[in-house]
Amino acid sequence: MSKEFTFAIKSISFDEDYRPSDTTRITTNFANLARGQSRQENLRNTFSMIDNRFNALAHWDNPKGDRYTVALEIISVEMNIDGESSGNALPLIEILKTNILDRKTGERIEGIAGNNFSSYVRDYDFSVLLLEHNKNRPEFSAPDNFGELHGKLFKCFVNSDTYKDHFKKPPVICLSVSSSKTYHRTENQHPVLGVEYQQNEYSPTDEYFKKMGMKVRYFMPPNSAAPLAFYFSGDLLGDYTNLELIGTISTMDTFQKIYRPEIYNANSAAGKSYQPSLKHQDYSLTRIVYDREERSRLAIEQGRFVEENFIKPYHAILEQWSANNPL
Repeated sequence: MSKEFTFAIKSISFDEDYRPSDTTRITTNFANLARGQSRQENLRNTFSMIDNRFNALAHWDNPKGDRYTVALEIISVEMNIDGESSGNALPLIEILKTNILDRKTGERIEGIAGNNFSSYVRDYDFSVLLLEHNKNRPEFSAPDNFGELHGKLFKCFVNSDTYKDHFKKPPVICLSVSSSKTYHRTENQHPVLGVEYQQNEYSPTDEYFKKMGMKVRYFMPPNSAAPLAFYFSGDLLGDYTNLELIGTISTMDTFQKIYRPEIYNANSAAGKSYQPSLKHQDYSLTRIVYDREERSRLAIEQGRFVEENFIKPYHAILEQWSANNPL
């Protein structure tokens, strides 16, 4: 008999008092900022950057540029396997939910779920499985069925009653563009998302998200230095309001300026043909402290953690469930 997977959602405010829990991936953008001696200053400066970016994009009926403030929630998703002890809930993914406070009207506007995307299984796929597969190979390649289990688990969650009970719309994930690809500016322009870019072939991340049921489009919002990759399942331009999209842009553009300043805090904007590079030297640093080398090292540790606590002990159950749930 096939096992059933059920999900539980926990929510915590991402604010100046936030401290990562023991089950949080410490390489996650928000957790990384909330550690060390500068944690409170880091968080305060980050939220200030997000609000300033939001008000710059939502400039109509906003003469002083202070009408809106963004409140963020960290959404932690745990998965239970039917028949297993409820004490063995597995931390699956973490995403961010934006909420927008309109100071002029007092209205609280629900934003988009998704934004940042944090996944233990993805750590395993990219930092353990993919590295081991390519250890002695002359040419880089992905293993058979790479990303399929993760994609099925994600789709199972998004299609679940648990997700639908908590969120009105499908998620949108916003990430950096790939430094291995070249992006070309198009004539298409959206008032909030900005100028659309396209590329000739998908990156490994694009392919990975495709298995999660998500398409990708690349837009460079007004006054951004580089395009962002938006992953979504419906109609990015039609399903979400301008304020909802601005919530995602202001949050993720801020994170990218902190984590990839070479690309997103560059002193000159992307041109008609653009290949991102982390070796680019003409950029500015934010006032926010961040250790990128630690983040890369910990991704491998977290991949090993999920291998030992999830992939290996539940291998037979996962194989059977995956076989019964085609992509």
